[in-house]
Amino acid sequence: MSQGSSQPRPRPRPRPAAPHRVVVIVDENSNPFELGCATEVFGLDRPEIGRRLYDFRLCAPEPGIRMRDGFFTLGGVADLSAVEHADTVIVPNRPDTEVPRRPAVLAAIRRAHGRGARLIGFCSGAFTLAEAGVLDGRRATAHWQWAEEFRARFPAVRLEPDVLFVDDGDILTAAGSAAALDLGLHVVRRDHGAEVANAVSRRLVFAAHRDGGQKQFVERPVPKLRDESLAPLLAWAQERLDRPLTVAGLAERAAVSPATLHRRFRAQLGTTPLAWLTGERIALACRLIERGEARFEVVARHSGLGTAANLRALITRETGLSPSAYRRRFGPAAVT
Repeated sequence: MSQGSSQPRPRPRPRPAAPHRVVVIVDENSNPFELGCATEVFGLDRPEIGRRLYDFRLCAPEPGIRMRDGFFTLGGVADLSAVEHADTVIVPNRPDTEVPRRPAVLAAIRRAHGRGARLIGFCSGAFTLAEAGVLDGRRATAHWQWAEEFRARFPAVRLEPDVLFVDDGDILTAAGSAAALDLGLHVVRRDHGAEVANAVSRRLVFAAHRDGGQKQFVERPVPKLRDESLAPLLAWAQERLDRPLTVAGLAERAAVSPATLHRRFRAQLGTTPLAWLTGERIALACRLIERGEARFEVVARHSGLGTAANLRALITRETGLSPSAYRRRFGPAAVT
């Protein structure tokens, strides 16, 4: 072949992005339940999605870590050096909140925070983060039974004791054991979109979305003979989100006054009817965008959010992304 007529070299294919690395630190007396929650949400293969969502590892400051109350000893995991390469670090939590954490664990957390890793504390994990000094001036939550102790020990932290979880950007905290699943699914939704989070929640047989601002502890009085469950009303409303539902209309459907409906939502869900309805509509709008609907006015209409302007405002408030940015990140073309 003559000089100058050679075929152009094929462009190298871009390498697929490496999975986000999640590392869980396990320490003496750690709670097995929260460890299980982290493993279920971040550590399992997802054949129903067709790809692995995270590169997941456990690590510990020493071989053979004795779990809470000596139920079992955990071995065969990485050492603390695994934290140095993590994108997200889940810090240890344990019931003996008054016992200081190991200096090596606290130092690893501070280094991870310093280089920009995301930090997550489940339940009493907020004590670990606060002891590491990364929560000063930041928002966080912890289990309601430890709120007074936490405030006394860490007054520089902006504690929100009556919510399920707090997302403060690069540091996230969950209030209690079950709230660890809520926060885990919130993180999956933030990383991979509502459709993937719904698939994970279905596998867990767990609520797909409970807003972090919902109450930790919901009063549950002794039930009366009359069934006051909201489940039938919620199912009815979820099938009609594109229609002009109102609190008054929901109350009429439930055959109660609006005031009674508010009380039942507060007692059973820890939120208001309007906040629940808006959250369901935002979640539906996100799923429509992920499935490829590019016309935001159509998304707004089918999700019941009304106008494209309202859609933009609410999705930006909920996800921190504009609808266009959300589509670029989670739409069909973004899935590899």
